[in-house]
Amino acid sequence: MADTLLKVSTLKVAYGGIQAVKGISFEVREGELVSLIGANGAGKTTTLKAVTGLQPVAGGDIEYLGQSIRGKGSWDLVKQGLVMVPEGRGVFARMSITENLLMGAFVRRDSEIDADIDKVFGIFPRLKERRSQLAGTMSGGEQQMLAMGRALMARPKVLLLDEPSMGLSPILVDTIFEVVNDIHGRGTTILLVEQNASRALQIASRGYVMDSGEITMAGEGRQLLADPRVRAAYLGE
Repeated sequence: MADTLLKVSTLKVAYGGIQAVKGISFEVREGELVSLIGANGAGKTTTLKAVTGLQPVAGGDIEYLGQSIRGKGSWDLVKQGLVMVPEGRGVFARMSITENLLMGAFVRRDSEIDADIDKVFGIFPRLKERRSQLAGTMSGGEQQMLAMGRALMARPKVLLLDEPSMGLSPILVDTIFEVVNDIHGRGTTILLVEQNASRALQIASRGYVMDSGEITMAGEGRQLLADPRVRAAYLGE
């Protein structure tokens, strides 16, 4: 069995008196693409923020590479290869595409940054065509590609994607999921948070279903996709 890179144990997260995440546990093993699905407000984004040090943890533990990272800052986690693409892209609007990619490599001090930019351009040819364009003038789909490319520049051991298809046209949704599958196929371990349950489970090694701050189901991606409860709740069947 592959090594467990990320392990979340009885995680609890609260906003004031409201418990948004209620003691959930899951893991991501090396080489997997794990999908965490659920409706809006289920606690998925809060979970990712807790994992990446952006939201305080009220209880439980988070282990990365066999060590507890509870309470560690995002800066340290990125340097260790735990990298998130946030919901809403978060690109640097007044910087060019190339400058945004360089920001993704800000924690690095090696000589292969230019080579990695070329690799990103290989995955996202549209970015290469517009490498000098300001990020703020790009479409939502192009900005999503840029945010993903910027994250890859940090050479992630685990890449966390928060709702990458949100707000995109159906054609661009197809493109984004193809790219996610391609990045996984190149060897990157991925934790994918998505409301688009069908597309997320189609490409997932394993999946978890989150509802009202709790994980209610878990299994192989295709197994969950075929489950009548998942199809009724998330696919309108």
